Amino acid sequence: MDKKEVLAQYMPPAAAPIIAKWIDYFQCEFKISKNRSTKLGDYRHPFKGNGHKISVNNDLNPYAFLVTTVHEFAHLLTWNDHKNKVKPHGAEWKNNFKRMMKPFFDLEIFPADVNQGIVSYLNNPAASSCTDLRLARALKKYDVQEETLHVEQLPINSVFTLKDGRKFQKGERIRKRYRCTCLDNGKIYLFNPLAEVYAE
Repeated sequence: MDKKEVLAQYMPPAAAPIIAKWIDYFQCEFKISKNRSTKLGDYRHPFKGNGHKISVNNDLNPYAFLVTTVHEFAHLLTWNDHKNKVKPHGAEWKNNFKRMMKPFFDLEIFPADVNQGIVSYLNNPAASSCTDLRLARALKKYDVQEETLHVEQLPINSVFTLKDGRKFQKGERIRKRYRCTCLDNGKIYLFNPLAEVYAE
């Protein structure tokens, strides 16, 4: 199976030839990784004779997989232009992300809500990375639905469970996150509003 066919299993098929071309052009090691709860993708710059490395989680829906892939390639381009002299998600990275998104906009690959989410994210210099909630919400809609809810959908004080079995009680929202108490150890944790949980 060639690169394009493999990529087409994880992202909208029309996008696969472009990404395959980028992998070859930048001589980048591109890895499809197992789920990592702390990140969707990762870029590592050349180091000790190794070239660029990008990894993207295998369990993302096709649109989220593509957005994450472009996000990481924008880091690669920014590194090529500026090494580590600029902020990871600063103006230079944003400009590269915008430029690299253009071919996919031209091909009308994204549904309207995801398109809008990306456009509003790109126009919002305050958003530090792809943790932009509007974009994340639009992308989440295309996940394979399990019987989960997002923390933001639960009433305050309700009890919920994580995949690993730990139980929490939802507290107040502090800035962008919800303060929740773990009922197993009494510790306080801050939850992203879109964290997926099971209602009790």
